[in-house]
Amino acid sequence: MKRILSISLLLAVTVLFVGCGATAQKQQQQPQTVQMIRTVTPERAAGQTDVLELATEALPVVRVGFIGLGMRGPGAVYRMMNIPGVEIVALCDVEQDRVKKVNDRLEKEGRPRAKEFYGDTAVWRQLSALPELDLIYIATPWNTHAMMGVQGMKDGKHVAIEVPAAMNMDEIWDLINTSEQTRKHCMQLENCVYDFFELTSLNMAQQGLFGEVLYGEGAYIHNLEPFWKDYWHDWRLEYNINNFGDLYPTHGLGPVAQAMNIHRGDKMNYLTSTQTKTVAIPEFIKRTQGRDVSKDFRNGDHTVTIIKTEKGKVINIQHNVADPRPYDRMFQLTGTKGFANKYPVEGWALTADSFDANAKVDHEKLDGHSFVNKEMFDKLMKEYRHPIVNDQLLETAKKVGGHGGMDFIMDYRMIYCLQNGLPLDMDVYDLAEWCALIPLTGISIENGSAPVEIPDFTRGGWDKLGKLEFATKK
Repeated sequence: MKRILSISLLLAVTVLFVGCGATAQKQQQQPQTVQMIRTVTPERAAGQTDVLELATEALPVVRVGFIGLGMRGPGAVYRMMNIPGVEIVALCDVEQDRVKKVNDRLEKEGRPRAKEFYGDTAVWRQLSALPELDLIYIATPWNTHAMMGVQGMKDGKHVAIEVPAAMNMDEIWDLINTSEQTRKHCMQLENCVYDFFELTSLNMAQQGLFGEVLYGEGAYIHNLEPFWKDYWHDWRLEYNINNFGDLYPTHGLGPVAQAMNIHRGDKMNYLTSTQTKTVAIPEFIKRTQGRDVSKDFRNGDHTVTIIKTEKGKVINIQHNVADPRPYDRMFQLTGTKGFANKYPVEGWALTADSFDANAKVDHEKLDGHSFVNKEMFDKLMKEYRHPIVNDQLLETAKKVGGHGGMDFIMDYRMIYCLQNGLPLDMDVYDLAEWCALIPLTGISIENGSAPVEIPDFTRGGWDKLGKLEFATKK
């Protein structure tokens, strides 16, 4: 990777000293020294500034074009149909039948048919060039995300990109620089930060119920064996064959990074990553396709990454799409006064001093040694529901759906902010930090789990903001 500067590692430098004495030989072992692999942060061009809390001209009606109508795109179109002030202007996919199917549904729901683009892998550029678009919604295979996002911004559009939005450091910096140069929003469509438990836990963390959050866990653990066949031309399976590292980190990292105010008062400094050997997916491919990829398969069954922040906090991120485990995003927050845990059981453990002395809670039941009971859990879910989720939004989200409603809240919040000229909930630096694990974990694994520096993608702005805030109109 062009923008990674590898510094020689001082690995396995244990020096054994043997001294001969009158009684017996004594051995003294010097500690192992490992030098960090540094990354290059390109200088910001003259006149170019950051997009922290970027606010753009309000768009009372947001005109949207969709690229990619396979597994994720049609659901996004349907959700947007349920958000007032959205016009669905254009639809694009390589496959004509996919475009027609989605357009037929628009017509069935009483909406005008959208412009259609299909036929080859370059036709998306025609959609991107349309002058009557405000937002391009990208839900295509991973290796096309950044390219489409960059072009969309250059064509004067805001872009929303499915996860992961970028696969290497060049793509990440291209998205950052283009957003900064064009002053267009570039948001990664990370839905898991809008799950109800995560949103409530974020609000509780920001209200101080957990004390200082020191440690967090997140993961994407999802056996994809029943789903590999659904990915167009096996693109996701092939990516796992040819790459190692945490290839899908954003679901796990996003909610934890928000609770820890990453690039809003703290920053991730470095990571170290390791993986198990590869077993399950090559066996699956041999069993179902007759191919033997065992010698060429790079991604381990299970990947574990540890991240250290500037303020001394630790994040544990894991990835496993190979083995038969229940779905698990491992969301955990450990603070000095409390604990949040989502899988396999949602719960909070809190100490009595988590609350104000006048709070109406049974302090005797708050010992921090076990989860609060169901009555208190339900009370906390209601009392600390995140302010962006009102009763009407909650009801609509559960009705429209999309992973239980979090997908709808994600889309709704993006449109709400665009309509009101407000900063989006997630910016291009969130995208960069969360996607950076893909290339950087691969580098760490390739170099014996050596520590790898995580760039400050804000280029000096990581402590300008005090905490994450979701904007609302005043």
